[in-house]
Amino acid sequence: MIDVNTVKVRVKGEYACFTQPALKVERMTYPCMTPSAARGVLECILWKPEFQWVVKSIRILKPIAFSSFKRNELSGIQSGAPIDITAIDAKGSPKNRTQRNSIVLRDVEYIIEAAIFMSEANIQKVKERDKKEGRKPCEPIVKYRDMFLRRLNKGQCWHQPYLGTREFSCEFFPVTQEDENRANELNLTYPIGSMLFDVWYDKDHNAKPIYMYDAVIRNSTLTCPNELNQQMLSTSHLRAKQNDFANSILFDFNKKEELVCLQN
Repeated sequence: MIDVNTVKVRVKGEYACFTQPALKVERMTYPCMTPSAARGVLECILWKPEFQWVVKSIRILKPIAFSSFKRNELSGIQSGAPIDITAIDAKGSPKNRTQRNSIVLRDVEYIIEAAIFMSEANIQKVKERDKKEGRKPCEPIVKYRDMFLRRLNKGQCWHQPYLGTREFSCEFFPVTQEDENRANELNLTYPIGSMLFDVWYDKDHNAKPIYMYDAVIRNSTLTCPNELNQQMLSTSHLRAKQNDFANSILFDFNKKEELVCLQN
């Protein structure tokens, strides 16, 4: 089920780059944050294997402004073997390094509205686990929502959220009524056209990109189609597997978080 009580997060950063897949050699950003990037920000703050984030809308708080600059990058694609960045070709030029132009967004600020999705099987699994460990019964979605809001208010995250690429880290804050009013005052309308929504994986982990067609920002809001959100709920995975050491650290931390939630 999808919780009707949504959460909202305000994020802002100096730069952002939500790369269009067709223009990934020299990056060209979309004019606003993509739903998959918004989901990534939420997962940086709180993620658990029992639930998935469903992004409902993205509100734009500042006018869209682009900036262009060159960056030093690798000329090849990272594979199993490391790339030697010190290698030099016959002419004495760097072999594996190059400069590429990037067109990015500058001075961005958004409000992400999202909800937690949990299947009935996972809800029952969490309830049974809580009962087995002697915890006070409570609705799992409400528990995780409150856990997220507590982490949001404290500024806690698994790792620093970023806007498209890791170079462009962002700050995150609770949303106030003043923030909502700023979006209404901007009243931005901006046609986007085709926009990457997210990447869907089948049972064999084959990737299939999902696009929003004729996407438009209306009243400073990019609304995520419900049918695409429903399709993403059937993806085979939304996060890469972690090793046992990382899982053990997350497990211990999660147990402490849940105990605090129950005490409050």
